[in-house]
Amino acid sequence: MSSPTYSTAPGAELQDDLVRAGFYPQMVQDVLAEAMMNQPVLDHYVHLETHFDNTEVHRHITVMVMSEKVLFILHVDDQQLDDHGKDVMAQVSVEMIALARIASVATSFVYHQPQHYSAADPVKELTFGMSWGGTKRIDLAPADCGDPQCEADHGLNGTSQPEDLVIRVSAEADGQRAVNKAREFAVRLRLATIS
Repeated sequence: MSSPTYSTAPGAELQDDLVRAGFYPQMVQDVLAEAMMNQPVLDHYVHLETHFDNTEVHRHITVMVMSEKVLFILHVDDQQLDDHGKDVMAQVSVEMIALARIASVATSFVYHQPQHYSAADPVKELTFGMSWGGTKRIDLAPADCGDPQCEADHGLNGTSQPEDLVIRVSAEADGQRAVNKAREFAVRLRLATIS
């Protein structure tokens, strides 16, 4: 499919990364092109995960694409519908978030042997998260008054935390290149949300 979405150098790089990931690349490109409505790709990050469940393999891809004012987030999951893996279904979802709506871009780093740290040391793991108020996680637990003999209902205590998107990348599982790309994308996304 020829689309202005992929006409930029970052658009061509996105297509290359999708083909390299090998997870229904043409379907992902077509769904993104439709969602982006001919806006050109300015930046992107592709994250592929594989999970094993007994005899089944489940894959999930998250694709984040920046245009001038919008971040598009695409998720694809596949699922075997038979025991032999011949009948497969893919579920695709796309979300559009205005860059101005992104409230937080957070990164958490893991360095090995920090006692010998130098500026050239690579980050071994990166957790990259952002929130825009789309999803909240609420953790509730029964409240108590501290009296072990009390049997009264004191309601619930809880916390509400934004949890829109969190991705963990490790050099051991995903390769150092993937960690570096995630870190660089997080920096560029942070810059795009404050400009």
